[in-house]
Amino acid sequence: MRRGGSARRPDDEADADVEDEEEPPVEVSRQLSLAIGGFAALLGLGLIVAAQTSNPGYRLPFTLVVLTVQVLFALSWTMVTRPPAVAVVLGVAVATGLAADVVAVRSAEARLAPLFYLAVGGAFVAVLGQLVRRVDRARVTDSLRTTATTVFGVVAFATLIVLSRIPAGTQAIAVCLLAAGVALTVARLTDAVAAWPRLAPQVPRGAAGVVGGAMIGTLVSALLGGYLVTPFTPTRAAIIGLVAAVVAVLADLAVSYAEAGRLMAGEVPTVWVARHVQGPLGGFAMAAPAAYLMCRLVL
Repeated sequence: MRRGGSARRPDDEADADVEDEEEPPVEVSRQLSLAIGGFAALLGLGLIVAAQTSNPGYRLPFTLVVLTVQVLFALSWTMVTRPPAVAVVLGVAVATGLAADVVAVRSAEARLAPLFYLAVGGAFVAVLGQLVRRVDRARVTDSLRTTATTVFGVVAFATLIVLSRIPAGTQAIAVCLLAAGVALTVARLTDAVAAWPRLAPQVPRGAAGVVGGAMIGTLVSALLGGYLVTPFTPTRAAIIGLVAAVVAVLADLAVSYAEAGRLMAGEVPTVWVARHVQGPLGGFAMAAPAAYLMCRLVL
């Protein structure tokens, strides 16, 4: 041991090497964040306006809009996650979504149970389709979650049609989707200005956008609730808006984490558009059943 100094331990050298090898945080693209925020705003506005055209005996325009969004969701999710037998999963998801829309419009009672059964059946058929191909069997277990998410996400949008059939349902759609759309848009716009503090170095998202988006979305829903008729009040609108906003921004954030995980695993990035619209589509897919449940519980 040397005098006048301390010997450097191997553990200290290893820690120093790890610190030196740490990569800087992923750069946040301002233009990309602005584009995703704009897409979220347009998607939410389109669904809200289409819902206002829904009347007893005349729900075709709203159903067509919902079906279009379902197809976009299925395309983006299968392109990004690339499950085994992509064509089979995509076809089953779209067919299940179409069946869910028909059931949502024509069922005797406006209930979620038939949609849930359809989603379970669709996911089962998609997995069977993957098992038919021997080359894909080894990957079926790993992709089971993404396959189920794709099918359930498509069916979740049909919840909006069911919601439009119950009293105050159309107003609940406006409140919840407005809260979700504002939350997603504000979160992305905030990331474009200052993605701080970073939630993870590999994820180009900031906590300020996530929290601020949920708060502003809740505020906007409360303001809208003050202009709606009974049974809506600012407090009730704020409660259901808060749930929809939080669910939407967390789903969007989960997509960002999943994308970062795929890039860290060395997977080749897929279609650019599909990767970046996946977050807002996932956010609205989660907000739709949340809106139905909150409408039943609060109103």
